[in-house]
Amino acid sequence: MSIGKVFLVGAGPGDPGLLTLRAAELIAHADFIAIDALVSDAIADRVPATAEVVYVGKRASKHALPQEKINQLLIDEAKKGKTVVRLKGGDPFVFGRGGEEAEELVAAGVAFEIVPGISSSLAGPAYAGIPVTHRSYATSLTLVTGHESDASTGIKWEALAQLDGTIVFLMGFANLPMIARKLTENGVSSDRPVAVISKATTRDQRTVIGTLATIEAKVSEASLPTPALIVVGEVVRLHDVINWFETKPLFGKRIVVTRAREQASELKRLFEESGASVVQFPTIEIAPPESYESLDAAVDGRFDWLVFTSVNGVSAFFERLFAKGKDVRALAGARIACVGETTAAALRAHGLVPDLVPEKFMSTALIPRFDADQKGVRIAVIRAAEGRDEFIDEMRRRGAEVHLAVAYRTIPVAANAEELHDIDVVTFTSASTVDNFFAATKVDLNGTLLASIGPTTSDAIRKHGRQPDIESPTASIQALHDAVVHAEARRRGGKLPPPLCGSA
Repeated sequence: MSIGKVFLVGAGPGDPGLLTLRAAELIAHADFIAIDALVSDAIADRVPATAEVVYVGKRASKHALPQEKINQLLIDEAKKGKTVVRLKGGDPFVFGRGGEEAEELVAAGVAFEIVPGISSSLAGPAYAGIPVTHRSYATSLTLVTGHESDASTGIKWEALAQLDGTIVFLMGFANLPMIARKLTENGVSSDRPVAVISKATTRDQRTVIGTLATIEAKVSEASLPTPALIVVGEVVRLHDVINWFETKPLFGKRIVVTRAREQASELKRLFEESGASVVQFPTIEIAPPESYESLDAAVDGRFDWLVFTSVNGVSAFFERLFAKGKDVRALAGARIACVGETTAAALRAHGLVPDLVPEKFMSTALIPRFDADQKGVRIAVIRAAEGRDEFIDEMRRRGAEVHLAVAYRTIPVAANAEELHDIDVVTFTSASTVDNFFAATKVDLNGTLLASIGPTTSDAIRKHGRQPDIESPTASIQALHDAVVHAEARRRGGKLPPPLCGSA
């Protein structure tokens, strides 16, 4: 059997968006992954189901596996012919013991590669608006491991105190009082600015600013959790000027997305871009119809109007159309109506411009746009099995021949209500997400804003005894996001933020 290979991979500081392309590629193709405690859950979720995972993380005094056993584990798995990824928080060679592991691999004759990661020593200050170097403040950067004890001779405090540049202490949170004392005892001014950055680059990041004389008391008052890093130097003064991450419009807010998981990615991305911590709590999933008979009849038939009520209906319709070897030319002669701008955008993506889009995101808003006499008019309504029938009933009353094409079903799914704590906003994108959310949980929503994508969804909220606090002016994911941002800005009494790049 040929010997496999070990990849010592840096997973970055916490924000999954800072994972390198090479790291993501190796994670996706690994046979065996040894993963650290500080690797974010979002990155750990990338691990394929076919890979064996062993958690070997070390945090403070808690070691899942001693270092010598980690070294041997990597060697043993590689000698079985496996592709082994050692996934480490930050960078493998910045206080990550990657050098020690590489030495052991060399001694064992195991091939390996080093994949650098973004170190929290650089990313943490950057996310706190603190450049570690700046021509006006600091022209040098020193990285120091901060978990040395008071009696340790590992740190040359006299030499460190002579530096005018930036000093970043990693893993030194517990020794903050000793660090401040040692620096001042060796000549550093007690007024030297200090920043302590907790959970750097994550949605839970918190930064406390002080001086060597005041930082211990300020950190104690703030009750900062670990992990945290310490930045000492004049560059800390720029935090109030450049603080871009913690000033995002939804920073520190926990927002629930109830949309089906396969559809939630864009809404989740928008909220996270605005600084929110997103809890995915899908209450529905999209399933195929029990029978394709009615949808196929719409695909194969000749209709005067095709009415689409959702993006899911558009997707299902065109999947069946293309599966039958047809394309949009088969729809020649039919006029197209759709509910909502997002549905209209999905149609345009298939090369079709809808003839009719009502201002409100509800099928009944189509009714006034149709003539009172519909005798001889054939209409196909493409929607979920659970949709509302008001439009269909009214068109039939006016004499139309209406065909209901069931394109998909929405099925309730069990969700973990334990995640629903300290929630600021719950978002709903359909009546079914509302009904299933209230059926799935009895969580206390006092003080929590309920956000609706449109009138039909708002009506569903009212049926459960609550008034929607936010209603999107148009039925799009972008508009729902913007409505939440504006509501939070009003609740804080602040000015409205500029729109995200690319937003309407």
